[in-house]
Amino acid sequence: MAFVITSACENEKAGECIETCPVDCIVEGKKQMYIDPDVCIDCGACEAVCPVEAIYPEDEVPEEEQKYIQLNRDFFKNR
Repeated sequence: MAFVITSACENEKAGECIETCPVDCIVEGKKQMYIDPDVCIDCGACEAVCPVEAIYPEDEVPEEEQKYIQLNRDFFKNR
């Protein structure tokens, strides 16, 4: 399981998550930050520092934000 960045990050991109991640699995995209699910070690450091509360454990992503699970995965497949 990985963490997922959701809609609250769109056009926000504060960046604290990138600075905090111990394995550099967070990348800045055009609209928001994305977490590589294959690299994420599920430590939760990013979730704790996100000023807009956009980051969730994959199994806790709110129903209305579920599409962001696949958007995060697709971002890294298309790189």
